Amino acid sequence: MENKRKIALVTGGSRGLGKNMAFKLAEKGIDVILTYHSKKEDALNVVAQIEQTGQKAVALQLNAGDVKSFGSFFDQLKDILKKTFNTDRFDFLINNAGIGRNALIGEETEEMFDELMNVHFKGVYFLTQKMLPMLNNGGGIINVSSGLARFSGPGYSAYASMKGAIEVFTRYMATELGPRGIKANTIAPGAIATDFAGGYIRDNEQANKYVSSATALGRVGLPEDIGGVVAFLCTEDARWINAQRIEISGGMNI
Repeated sequence: MENKRKIALVTGGSRGLGKNMAFKLAEKGIDVILTYHSKKEDALNVVAQIEQTGQKAVALQLNAGDVKSFGSFFDQLKDILKKTFNTDRFDFLINNAGIGRNALIGEETEEMFDELMNVHFKGVYFLTQKMLPMLNNGGGIINVSSGLARFSGPGYSAYASMKGAIEVFTRYMATELGPRGIKANTIAPGAIATDFAGGYIRDNEQANKYVSSATALGRVGLPEDIGGVVAFLCTEDARWINAQRIEISGGMNI
C-alpha cells in the first residue's frame, strides 16, 4: 500500500503545543494522526478543524506513560492507517505528550519521579521503538525537550533530567536511523502560556512577569510560537537538519 500524502503522528495533540503543531502540519499539506489521553472531545474538535482545511485527521487514545498499552495502540494505528489513509506507514513521529510536575529535590517522591520518567523518557523511548517499522524511510522524528535542560529552575530537577535524556536519545536516533534517511531532532520550548502544569505560566501573574523579564523578546511564549517550527522540520526545506537541539524560547536566560 502506498500513500503519496505525508502523514504525521502527534502525541498529545488535543491541546496546547500539540494542538498547534497539528494545525501547522495540516497547513503544510500533511495529514495528521493525533493522540489524546483523556480529552476526547477536545481531540475530536481538533480533527474537525483540520478536516475543514481539506486534510485528513484522526484522533486515537493513548496513555503515553503506559508502555504495556503500546501494543494495543500499535494495532489501532495499523487499522486506522489502512482504513483512513490507504497505507501501512506514516512519515513523521512527533513525541509531544507530556505532564507537568514540579518539586524541589528534597521533596520529590519516587511516585512523582516515576510518573515523569514514564511519560517523558521511557514512554518516548519505547513508543518510538514500536513505531520504527511503520515509519517511512526518509521521514523524521521530532522530540520535545525544554529550555530547562539548558538553564535551571528550582523544582524542575526531575522533569529537566528526563528532557536531558531525550536530547541524548535523539542524537542516538539520528545515528542509528541515518541509514534509512530518517532525521531526528529535538525542539526545546521555553516557558509557554498553556494549561501545562496547571496553567502556571499562563495564569500566575508573578511567573508571567518573571519569564517576560528573563526573555530577550520580552514576553512569555505562546503555542503559536512552536507549531510552525515543528511543521517546518517536516518539510523538504528542512531535509539537511538532523541531530539538532532547536530552542524556541524567544531568547530566555541568554
